[in-house]
Order: sequence, then C-alpha cells, then structure tokens
Amino acid sequence: MRRWLAFLPLAVLAALGGLFGLYALNRNPQVQPEAMVGKQLPNLTLPTLAEGQPVPLREAAAEGPMLVNFFASWCAPCEIEHPVLVQMKRDQVRIVGIAYKDAPQNTQGFLTRLGDPFSEILVDRDGRAGIEFGVTGVPETYVVGRDGTILAKHTGPLTLEAARQLAARAR
Repeated sequence: MRRWLAFLPLAVLAALGGLFGLYALNRNPQVQPEAMVGKQLPNLTLPTLAEGQPVPLREAAAEGPMLVNFFASWCAPCEIEHPVLVQMKRDQVRIVGIAYKDAPQNTQGFLTRLGDPFSEILVDRDGRAGIEFGVTGVPETYVVGRDGTILAKHTGPLTLEAARQLAARAR
C-alpha cells in the first residue's frame, strides 16, 4: 500500500500533463483577440515623447483616420517592422506611435537610429494604455477611424501588404 502512495504524486502529475496536452491540441494558437475592434478608443491621455505634454488620444483621432502602433526599443520584431512604417509615412499614412513600457531615452535612441515614421509619439511607460487597448505584445497596430472607432487590429510585425490593407481601412 505504501508503494502506491509513493507513486501517487507521479500519477497526478501525469494526469495534469495529459489534461494540459489535450487543451493545447484543441486550442488554435493563431487566434488573436480583437476585443476592442468595433469599439471606441479608450479615453486615455498620454504624454508626448518630446515634451511630455499630455495628449488626449481621442483628440488625436478627431484629426482624421490613423494607425496606432504600439512599439518598444527592446522589441526585435518592432525593429523588423520599422522600415514598413517608414514607407507608410512616405505614403502619407498618419501613424501615432505609442512607446510601450520603454524608457523615453531608449525610445528616442531607437527612433534616431532607425528614423521616425510617426506623426506623434506618445509614451505608455507603465503599460496601462496597452491594457486598455488589449495589447498582448508588441508590435501591435490598430486602425482608428475619424470618429474614434477601432476598425481593425494587426498583431505582430507589419508587412508592407498588411500595412497598406490597414491604411485602406483607415481612409
């Protein structure tokens, strides 16, 4: 009887492993949560990178359709995506960048090194804006209409084709 008690923790561990394995087999890892699509921009005020002046995000949306891009200097996929954002700026697409959980001096260094594709750069130092948007990781890009409605979301680094599709939705 005591021998069976010694193997009980191993049996429980194996059962839990089997349950997690079955869950993983039935879960689609490509599903990307889009809880904010179709909803209004969160009512957020974030400081600018340059002067630290507070900017209400909804006021920025009132200036016209835009892409909102969450990025960070420590994010390797953000660096991969950056040339696409620079090209979108050349194509006259308005992009508001939100530096996510990043030190302002690191963000400035990142933009100095790679170029600044943003019409405005806001700082989300503590990640609260990311929580309000439902950011699951950077980079993430949102299409926002003139009325402040989030029209679409793209998770991961943008390709030029995906960026142009998002920009077309913003117009």
